[in-house]
Amino acid sequence: MLVKDWMSKNVITIGVHDSMQKAISLMTDYQIGMLPVTEGGKLVGIVTDRDLKRASPSDAAVMETSEILNHLSRVKVGSIMSRNPITVIYNYTVEETAEVLLNNKISGCPVTDEEGRIMGVITKGDLFNAIISLTGLSKRGVLFGFRLEDRPGSIREVADIIRRHGGRLVSILSSYDKAPKGYRFAYVRAFNLDRERLPRILEELKRVTKVLYMVDHRQNVREIYHDTQS
Repeated sequence: MLVKDWMSKNVITIGVHDSMQKAISLMTDYQIGMLPVTEGGKLVGIVTDRDLKRASPSDAAVMETSEILNHLSRVKVGSIMSRNPITVIYNYTVEETAEVLLNNKISGCPVTDEEGRIMGVITKGDLFNAIISLTGLSKRGVLFGFRLEDRPGSIREVADIIRRHGGRLVSILSSYDKAPKGYRFAYVRAFNLDRERLPRILEELKRVTKVLYMVDHRQNVREIYHDTQS
């Protein structure tokens, strides 16, 4: 999944010589917390709601409205923006993008092409939507968590059992993080399962591997059978 497919493409930008007042108006009107700053069509910085708060007069509570507006109209975006903003290229994966945001402790960043032209903006909210789509949560099926032996065919064994009972697989994800040596965790989501057959399905699954949990999102049933560390 590439960031270009999940970014917001209608980018609201602001010029480096525009006023702080305009930045506040844009963020308020479009309900956003970040504005890429451009000069001559090129990305030169970024201004966030945090930057605006930091640049606001500290004694605003005792200032006249006209004084506050005068201050906001005089301060230029270029003087309060963060230069050399963190960006990602449009062909980054959503996982790479999430890592960039996490490592830099930011909630979003501009997306550019190879020449540095702005193509969009990606935020944590966009990444959350991508994760929901990737996992198939919107299908409201049944999610199984497994601890599988790390060998060829181990995922297919559990998938085949689910398919035999009419289940359609929405997503299969696996991870080695925190898994015991020689094992991995797998998470299989399926829909079209007959809920009356779930006990039989679980019985068959438990014969071939360790079932960690089962979550039926449609019925809001959650059953935990083993801790991941056990």
